[in-house]
Amino acid sequence: MARVLDGAAIAATIKQEVAEEVRALVERGVRPGLAAVLVGNVAASEIYVSNKVKVCGEVGIYSDLIKLPETVTTAELLELVASLNARDEIDGILIQLPLPKQVDAKTLLDAILPGKDVDGLNPVNAGLLQAGRPALAPCTPAGVIEILKRSGIPMAGQHAVVVGRSDLVGKPAAMLLLHQNATVTICHSKTRDLGAITRQADILVAAIGRAGFITPEMVKPGATVIDVGINRITDRAEFDRFFAGDAKREATFAKRGSTLVGDVHPKAFELAGAYTPVPGGVGLLTVAMLMANTVHAAKMRRASSGGGAK
Repeated sequence: MARVLDGAAIAATIKQEVAEEVRALVERGVRPGLAAVLVGNVAASEIYVSNKVKVCGEVGIYSDLIKLPETVTTAELLELVASLNARDEIDGILIQLPLPKQVDAKTLLDAILPGKDVDGLNPVNAGLLQAGRPALAPCTPAGVIEILKRSGIPMAGQHAVVVGRSDLVGKPAAMLLLHQNATVTICHSKTRDLGAITRQADILVAAIGRAGFITPEMVKPGATVIDVGINRITDRAEFDRFFAGDAKREATFAKRGSTLVGDVHPKAFELAGAYTPVPGGVGLLTVAMLMANTVHAAKMRRASSGGGAK
C-alpha cells in the first residue's frame, strides 16, 4: 500500500521551527514583518490571504494586510510597492494573485525588492536560484523539497520528472530538485508521448493545473508522486470519473456541492510507493514556507545592513 506523505504534520513542524526563530529574533529586537496586498473581492484570494495573516499571528510575525479596490491601477500599486520597499519593519511583500486585467502583474512583481520578494517571483531571485546561490525560492516548490527531505525520500541520483513549466512552480521545482542532485526532466502539455517519460520517473511532480491529468498508466510502480494541483470540481459526471465509490468524498460532495482533486487521478496513487494527497499535501506547505521565507528575508536584510540578525 502506498505511503501517504502527511503535509499537515510537516507544515506544523516547519511553523513550530519558524516560531522558535521568530522568538529568538524578537529577543534581539527584531520582529519579522510581512505585508499582504489584496486587490478586489475574489473569494478564494480573500480566504488565502486571511489564512496567511492568521498563520503570521500564530508564529509571531508582524503582518500588515492592505486591501485595495478592483479598480486600482498599475501606477497606484507601484507607488504602494515603493512605500513597502522603504518600510524597515516590512521584510516580505506578498501580492495575492490573480490581479485585475488592467494591472501589469509582471511589472508590479519586478518592482518588489529582491530581498523582500518572499514569493520568489522577482527575476533576480529566479536567476540566483538557477545559479545555486542564496535566494528566496517560490514557496510551493520549496515546500515540495521539504516534503521529500522530511519524509526521507532520496533525491540524489533519482530521475525526477516535473510536469508543468510555470515560473511559480514547474521551473523552480526543477531547479531545486537539480540542486539536490536529482536528474531532472521538465515536461508540459506539448511534450510528445508524455506517458513514456513520466513512467521513467522515480519522483513525479505534477504541476500542470489540470484535474486528474496524470492517469495510472503514466506512473511508474513504486514512484513517489507529488501532486501540486488543487482543482475544485462541481460537476457530478466529473466527480464520478475521479471518486466513484468513495463514500467519504461522496459525503463531502453532497454537503458542499464540490470537492478538490489534484493534477493526479486518484487511481494513479494506487501504483505509487508514496504520494501527497489533495487536500492535505503540498498546499499546506505553501503557507509554512511563506513564513520561513519571511524570517529568512528578515535575517538576510539585517545581516547585509549590519543589523546582526544571522
